[in-house]
Amino acid sequence: MTTELPHTTAKRVPFWQRKASLILLAILAALAVFGTTTQTWIHVAIAQGEVAQTDLDIPGNKAAVAVSALAMVALAGAVATSIAGKVARIVTSCIVFLSAAGIVAVVLGIVLDPAAAAMTEVGTATGIEGQPSDATATIFPVLAIVAAVVLGLATLLVLWFGRNWKVRSKYDAAKQESATESDGPIDEIDHWDQLSRGEDPTA
Repeated sequence: MTTELPHTTAKRVPFWQRKASLILLAILAALAVFGTTTQTWIHVAIAQGEVAQTDLDIPGNKAAVAVSALAMVALAGAVATSIAGKVARIVTSCIVFLSAAGIVAVVLGIVLDPAAAAMTEVGTATGIEGQPSDATATIFPVLAIVAAVVLGLATLLVLWFGRNWKVRSKYDAAKQESATESDGPIDEIDHWDQLSRGEDPTA
């Protein structure tokens, strides 16, 4: 006679609710934004006389210095969110979200008016302020917007689903483990474990 064991199905947490997945997504999105700033964002054709023409390629870190700075802020905030407690997570997530919104706003201005964004670099290259130029945006500003949108969505998901995340740091995990162990009898091994954590087993 065989006895069938009951099937236990563990509830699988979807990708968009996992702490590790969402924070990793936010970190990768912030890195992607920063990566686009190292590429050419604006291609400029500067008229030199009636026939001559000079081409100028402007990278994102010169066309929009603020984007590089905001991407670094978002990256630092995403990393901090991974170890933050409940209240600190809300603060860091808001900072990351505002950084993502700022990136989108700045880059949209460049995509809509690349000539204005290139004016400073064109003036530096020609020595003439207000030099007429034919400026066009490349694909990289658009990719920066896409990455910033992903960053913002990941942050919103962190804010929403982060309410249900239980263990938030190594300190919380150790405290939870200590509370569980204190419910049962303590043997010699438990004494050593408590001493290794800096606790007094005689208390």
